[in-house]
Amino acid sequence: MIENEKQKALIKEQIGFLFEEALLEEIYSVGRIKKVDLGQVIMDPGEEVQFIPFIIEGSLKVSRENVDGDELLLYYIESGDTCAMTLQCCVTKSTSSIKATAMEDSILLTIPMQFMEDWMNRYASWRQYILESYHVRISELMETIDAIAFMRLDERLDKYLKDQAKLLGSLEINHTHQQIAEDLHSSRVVISRLLKQMESKGMIQLKRNKVILKGF
Repeated sequence: MIENEKQKALIKEQIGFLFEEALLEEIYSVGRIKKVDLGQVIMDPGEEVQFIPFIIEGSLKVSRENVDGDELLLYYIESGDTCAMTLQCCVTKSTSSIKATAMEDSILLTIPMQFMEDWMNRYASWRQYILESYHVRISELMETIDAIAFMRLDERLDKYLKDQAKLLGSLEINHTHQQIAEDLHSSRVVISRLLKQMESKGMIQLKRNKVILKGF
């Protein structure tokens, strides 16, 4: 149960406008606040899904991982969002097929999964939110597929850096070349070469474990 008034105020600020007061009271009653650190993995493939995560502050990266540990970035979720892949696991009562990692220090609101279907039946605002979340995430997945299929890697890298800057609210992106390569499912050598080319064109500045964009 969420009894801290500051936490209630934070929840209401981020998602209160989405739901009617009766549902918010249920959320306060069954929800739990979870703080996660930058880089912390909150869900792994094959893990049993115990809760529905709402992002109250911060952002998460959702990716797919193969048996060798290689990752492919699927989409990001940020304040006010939830994860459609997790919702799907709740509906089908299946284990997680994704990896979710904190992009920055974040605050999550977790709702036990058993409330999802009950609230779908009782609250129109909840049903609309869940369906819209599916729609947004599917659109983002389609955008990811289009980028892989139709964009050159240098174009994908440029888009990736700009998306990161928007997501984190900073032109300074504290990622290693290896991290970027993993997100784009490429090699560090190739990504380093492309970043050097971008730097020579005046698009970015490279520092140790950091890429600084020169604007959009």
